[in-house]
Amino acid sequence: MKQDLAEVPPLHSEVSRKQTEAELLPREFARELGQVAVLLDIDGTLLDLAPTPREVWVPPGLAKTLNQLLEKTSGALALVSGRSLNDIDLIFAPDQFPAVGGHGAEMRLATDSEAVATEAPPMDKELKRRLAAIAKLSPGILLEDKGYSLALHYRLAPHAEKAIYEAVSLIRADLPNAPIEVMPGKCVCEIKHSGFNKASGVTELMAHDPFKGRRPIFIGDDVTDESVFAIMPHLGGLAFSVGRRAKGVAGHFDEPRDVRDWLAQLIESAPGRR
Repeated sequence: MKQDLAEVPPLHSEVSRKQTEAELLPREFARELGQVAVLLDIDGTLLDLAPTPREVWVPPGLAKTLNQLLEKTSGALALVSGRSLNDIDLIFAPDQFPAVGGHGAEMRLATDSEAVATEAPPMDKELKRRLAAIAKLSPGILLEDKGYSLALHYRLAPHAEKAIYEAVSLIRADLPNAPIEVMPGKCVCEIKHSGFNKASGVTELMAHDPFKGRRPIFIGDDVTDESVFAIMPHLGGLAFSVGRRAKGVAGHFDEPRDVRDWLAQLIESAPGRR
């Protein structure tokens, strides 16, 4: 379902071409929190990357900031991640947030609503088995089964990067009709079904209340976030990248800590704060 741009109200103060960096004063966005939807990637954006996916941690104060933004936006805040919703909930426990999980395979529209699948097809079991065997190429390659996708992490075995991608290519060559997509990331090779991605998940999210009719602000860091960067203009939104100046974004942050600080400043600059 496509977002009707006519329903998206213009921001009171548009970001000018000369004022497109993420260092914009938070008050420029804070006074518009009633009109925007805040969409945030997790790993490498909100949270610092760790040697393994299980070692990430939520810094003190972040959950409070997210809950305050959730309140200020009347529920229009969502986490957008390749992680499953169950994994997201474990990381932020006991807090729970609206989210798009599994690279768009599932979503939750509100903190008190049930998770729903987005009709994303699961990965073929035999294909997943063959891909999982790649983890045996070298000690230090960590296999993560996300249900709708499979990730091979090699942060602990950087020398194995080439071998991993060559093995994936051989499997794809052997199964040329398999509808899969390979997503390179930061020391990770992730494979999923090609019928969905973060952009399709965000598009669906923006078609439902309380996100419908709002202008999205998306912050992400990785290659998997580029599909969302690309659709922000069509949704009347803005995108910011982390750690690099990605194509098509309005600005960038140097590291996750800067994102967390900026979000906290949004709360401090919001109308009614003393």
